[in-house]
Formats: sequence, structure tokens, C-alpha cells
Amino acid sequence: MEDKFKLKSKVYFNKESIHFLEEINGTRAFIVSDSIMDELGYQQKTIDCLSKAGISSVVFSEICPDPDANVIAKGIKSFEESNADVIVAIGGGSAIDSAKGILYFTWKLRSSNGQDMKKPLFIAIPSTSGTGSEVTDFTVITSGQEKVCIVDEFIAPDIAILDSTCIQHVPQRIVVDTGIDVLVHAIEAYVSTKATDFTDALAEKAIKLVFENIEKLYKDTTDSDARDRIQNASCMAGMAFTNASLGINHSLAHALGATFHIPHGRSNALLLNAVMEYNSDFVKSKNDYAMERYSKLAIQLQLPARTRREGAVNFIQSVSKLKKMLKIEDNIRSLRVDKNEFEAAIENMAQAALLDRCTLTNPKQPTKEDLMNIYRKCY
Repeated sequence: MEDKFKLKSKVYFNKESIHFLEEINGTRAFIVSDSIMDELGYQQKTIDCLSKAGISSVVFSEICPDPDANVIAKGIKSFEESNADVIVAIGGGSAIDSAKGILYFTWKLRSSNGQDMKKPLFIAIPSTSGTGSEVTDFTVITSGQEKVCIVDEFIAPDIAILDSTCIQHVPQRIVVDTGIDVLVHAIEAYVSTKATDFTDALAEKAIKLVFENIEKLYKDTTDSDARDRIQNASCMAGMAFTNASLGINHSLAHALGATFHIPHGRSNALLLNAVMEYNSDFVKSKNDYAMERYSKLAIQLQLPARTRREGAVNFIQSVSKLKKMLKIEDNIRSLRVDKNEFEAAIENMAQAALLDRCTLTNPKQPTKEDLMNIYRKCY
């Protein structure tokens, strides 16, 4: 099978790029937005920009963290009634994931009824810098106690608008969670078994931008330059992982977050070092692919890497220092997760992670027991 690199989304960036909406073609827009975007005025700003293009709007705002099947079902009903030829998702990852879920399942429902569906113009405007969802063909929908990862080119946004004014009100805690999510996306894409020169270039740049700017943004959330850089890093990491996919850090985080309702970025952060140590296989070192890749990242950050092992160790330690500076908890227990409840859930979480689509491209293929051990190490 030949390698390929695809980038479906056209990206508009820099401050006030939301005004590009005034130039698009369409008649009616279905806006998927969270309540925060409404409170901050960005939802109305979106409606006003679309109005200048002669496009009327209907808003679906019943968005919740970790969107589930009920939200998607309501969204499908509202979308079908709207007769929209444009979908605009504005908000955090949950809003964009919801829009993708609505689009995907509407398409599947129509197909099952023998109906064709012309895809509406899909525009994503992120209000956080973390998911990279504005350029990916991934979405995660919660079903019961599981997070289901859907991957399909049909749900990749046609246009991504990176307007940093839309993320200027993000609180410090969200800056941390989403910033680490960017870092994990880039690292996992870089060590993925599907990594290529094209995805490597994007992942390397994203990682460099995070290390250079996340501390600045954490200390001063009004730093517009750092905010722009982290937003760009998020999008680049999204481009990388939509082509290279991810790994067990996300598989484990999906299950952990769904079970104990821990924010996705925080779940990723709590697992990151243990996953990198597992992938590096410092004890056996039979498969040193991941170790070599982490070592290359150390070189990118100008850390000592005279050997693969030294480079990998220093890169992992640099991530630990970054997390400590951002005041991220050292373990899952710190989030007041009961030990007995956690132990009772480990096997089911590990099984869910093992079956997660992200596990397929991890540099080292785990057993269920391996995943259980990582969870215990992180507790």
C-alpha cells in the first residue's frame, strides 16, 4: 500500500479571519455552537458575518462535554429541519465533534434509506487550541461508558478558520489541558507506524511551538503572539495525526475519560510519560523504533542525545518538567479517583483501549495486561 498525505481543509488564520465567512456561497447555515460562544458574542458575530454573505442561520446549541448519542440525535433532527447547505461549528472540541457526528450519522441514515446526500460546506472555527479537530477526519462520540472514535474523510471540515480572537477568553486551566493535548497529538503522530516525512515535519514543528510558547501563554493568557503560535501548533498537530493516526495514549485516555469523567487533555497528560516509557522499552530494547523517534525529538529541542537511549530519556524528562511547570497532577489519584473504583474499572478500560482504533498505529502493540499495568502505574 502506497503512503499518502491528504489535507482536505483550507485553512484561514490570524486575527479576525472569521470575516472570511462574509465571502462564502450558500443560502442557509446550520450553526453548531456551545453556550460559551453565545455568551462571549462569537455566535452572533458568526451569524452577522454569514448574513453579509446573504446566508440565514439556524443555531443548534445543545452541546455538552463529551457529546453523546442523545445530543447527536437532537442535532440530526434540527439539521434535517433546517435544510442547510452550510454547517458552521464554532466552539471547543465538543462542538466540532458534535457537528461531525451530526454530519456523519445524517449521511449514514440517508444512505440506509437509499437517499443520496450532497455534503454541505463544512466550516470549523475552534475556540480552544487543542483538538486540531478543525482539520481532521476524526470525531469521538460517547456511547454509554465508552468513547467511540469515528474516522471518515466525509467528516473532515472543508474550511478551518483559526481566529485567535475566538480563544482569547480561554481560562488558564483550559490552556493547560488543550496545550498538552496538542503535544500528545504531535508526539503520537511522530511515533506512529504510519508516520511519513510529511507528518513528521508538521509534528516536529508543533512540538517545538508548544515547548516555546505554552509556558508564556500559561503565565499570561493575554499574550496574543503565544496564543497564535499554540493555535497554529494545534492545527499542525491535527494535520499530522489525521494522516498518521495516534497511539495508545489516546486509546487509554478515551477509556479513562469516559469512565471517570476526566477532561480529555488532562487524561492524556496523566498517561503521557508512562506511555512513552512503555513504547521506548528501555528494559528489553528489542524494538527501538519509538526510542529512536523520541531521541530525534530531543535533538529538535537541543537536548543531549549522544545515544538513542539518552535522547529518549531526556525528551521524556523534558515533558515531565513541562507538566510540572504547568502544575499538572502527578497521578490519577490526585483527581480524587477512589482506588477501589479505579481498580474495579481497570480491566474494562484496558479492554476498551485495546479495541480503540488508535491502538493499531502505536509503535509497540500492547496486550490487555500491558495496558492495565500502565493504568496502575499512572494511578
